[in-house]
Amino acid sequence: MKIDFAPLDMPMSRRLQTAAVLQWVYSFLGLAPTCILLFFYLLFTRFWLISVLYAVWWFIDYDTPARGGRRLPFLCGLKLWEHMRDYFPVKLVKTADLDPRHNYVLGFHPHGVLVAGAFTNFCTYATGFRQLFPGLTSYLLMLPLWFRAPFFRDYIMCAGLIPSDKDSAVYPLSHRGSGNAVVIAVGGAPEALDAHPGTYNVLLANKKGFIKMAMEHGAHLVPVFSFGENEVFDQVENQRGTWLRWMQEKLQRIMGISLPLFHARGIFQYSFGLMPYRRPINTVVGRPIRVERNEKPTAKELDALHQLYMDELSDLFEEHKGNYGVDEDMHLNFV
Repeated sequence: MKIDFAPLDMPMSRRLQTAAVLQWVYSFLGLAPTCILLFFYLLFTRFWLISVLYAVWWFIDYDTPARGGRRLPFLCGLKLWEHMRDYFPVKLVKTADLDPRHNYVLGFHPHGVLVAGAFTNFCTYATGFRQLFPGLTSYLLMLPLWFRAPFFRDYIMCAGLIPSDKDSAVYPLSHRGSGNAVVIAVGGAPEALDAHPGTYNVLLANKKGFIKMAMEHGAHLVPVFSFGENEVFDQVENQRGTWLRWMQEKLQRIMGISLPLFHARGIFQYSFGLMPYRRPINTVVGRPIRVERNEKPTAKELDALHQLYMDELSDLFEEHKGNYGVDEDMHLNFV
């Protein structure tokens, strides 16, 4: 195989962008295991007290992720994230105002392989969320598993990430007044297995938990579609019914995380590696769907709102797909 190396005279700005995305990919794939190993390694060195003191702190601070986390504006506003934004680039597109006197549940679609658009737009300040939606604070949901990793849990909380279990997800909606936006990658880990370039499969047909949560707390629903999310990585063919897909789904049910076999480019060459392609991601935030508080919705009421949400998401996709290079004959496929 011929390797296509990056030019030696690459501008410094592009090198910084690559470095920013490299640390993000490492944070997503390798930082949690590294932190776990570091925690136990230190116990057997003369620095054992660090791990012991951290264990005490962890015990005291155990419930913080479930209580809205601990966002650090300084970290969210680092220049680092602007370099990451410009690598793809990532853009946040507003279609309607979101009144900060209300709370919101934002359904993010599609998940993609590493949810690059969701992280850049809702965990950092690089794409202007605060300016586009003044008065709102975003909370991106992440698998609870990652909040059990020492040191790593503190890092992801600093970026506004909170666990995706029900109690944690509803906390900003029920205990922090108004102006809160809980962002849910609705398809979750299973949807990552469908993240192939040129596909628009959305795992939503039977996903109603976030709808019920919005109804119980009177939070308005907002559909969000991220054009280009599936384009930044290639994935080994794993159509439903193949042995590979069966194995991936089996592991996902056991471990709680999916294992898509993805690849793209490298750091110094463009032929292979785990770095994403430089392809634009345009995250379009749709119009809010007004939701009245209903602590005990009936199945009929839940189904009606779920259908309305799917219709609004489909309309959002159809309205904007022409702006972002999607063929006219392509439509959302609700799975």
